[in-house]
Amino acid sequence: MNHDLSRSVTGHVPVLRLGDVLLVTLQGDLHDSTAQQLQQDIGETVVGTGVRGVVIDISGVEIVDSFLGRVLAEIAAQASLLAARTVVAGMRPAVAITLVELGLTLPGLRTALSAEAAMDLLAGSDPVSRSGGPRQESR
Repeated sequence: MNHDLSRSVTGHVPVLRLGDVLLVTLQGDLHDSTAQQLQQDIGETVVGTGVRGVVIDISGVEIVDSFLGRVLAEIAAQASLLAARTVVAGMRPAVAITLVELGLTLPGLRTALSAEAAMDLLAGSDPVSRSGGPRQESR
């Protein structure tokens, strides 16, 4: 694994490169201009570095609205088009409830309870590509 660490700050949103994964930590409110700059910077960094994953840590976000939900979905869609997977980490129960109430399904996003779990998820192979075949859920 490449342990190259590089950091850039987008407005007030730090973006840290950990090998082939970008770690983006959201704290508090995300304003329109900051969100737009963040999306652009993530896209450019994915293309410029060839990272294969983006972890968005929202553990510092207390309240989510439709704007933030849309930004997360757009980042995931953009990263997917650029051959990188996106995992949202650290979602609080109240945030999950709000997203459901707003009807935001966040297509293309996977979730993990912590940034560490998100990194593990991206480091592992897809359940379908494992030698044991697709993961089966018990009924």
